[in-house]
Amino acid sequence: MREAEIRRLLAANLLCALSIVLAAVLPAFFLDGFSVLGTHLTWLCVCSVCVATLNIILHLVFKPNQSPKRRSFAHKISRFLKCCIYFFMSCILFHAIIVLYGAPLIELVTETFLLAVLLSTFTTLQCLCLLGPNIQAWIRVFSKNGAMSVWESSLQMTSMCSILGAWFGAFPIPLDWDRPWQVWPISCSLGATFGYMAGLIIAPLWIHWNRKQLTYKSR
Repeated sequence: MREAEIRRLLAANLLCALSIVLAAVLPAFFLDGFSVLGTHLTWLCVCSVCVATLNIILHLVFKPNQSPKRRSFAHKISRFLKCCIYFFMSCILFHAIIVLYGAPLIELVTETFLLAVLLSTFTTLQCLCLLGPNIQAWIRVFSKNGAMSVWESSLQMTSMCSILGAWFGAFPIPLDWDRPWQVWPISCSLGATFGYMAGLIIAPLWIHWNRKQLTYKSR
């Protein structure tokens, strides 16, 4: 496993983590009263857009899974439309799962859907950028020992950390602490964000530490 590829992954992940930090800081200079807790829905939108935009740009720059075949313009348009449909379906699916786990069904629909969009940005969008709208490739990557590159290993970790972070973030909500961050869905979205950032940092370090075993498995 080439060290250069791991360094590229680390650089890309650090940029993604930096985009989240900037999404929490920079809007305050342009929007009056902006804060992660006070205007949480606005922050959810800003964070999702920033992370999505940067992931797409990094994919175009690093091209981790570039196909040697030349694709026609019609194929690229079709692929783009499929990706948009898959992302929207992912948002609906996450929304339904969150409701099944106890979120309000009718009240706070906007808050729940924006949390679903954030989770889709942290998970599904990365799959679409790296693997495209190929469900079989998604199943392969998230199966045991299914990752065949450092990028796919990082995709596994960041996706799982994001979902686990959102799940753990729900634990403080029913407690009677009466804290501002217990309002739905602040703790879940912050948990997903911290989980995603943790995955971004841990993934390259874990891959570097286990590079010999991962190289052997990929062969």
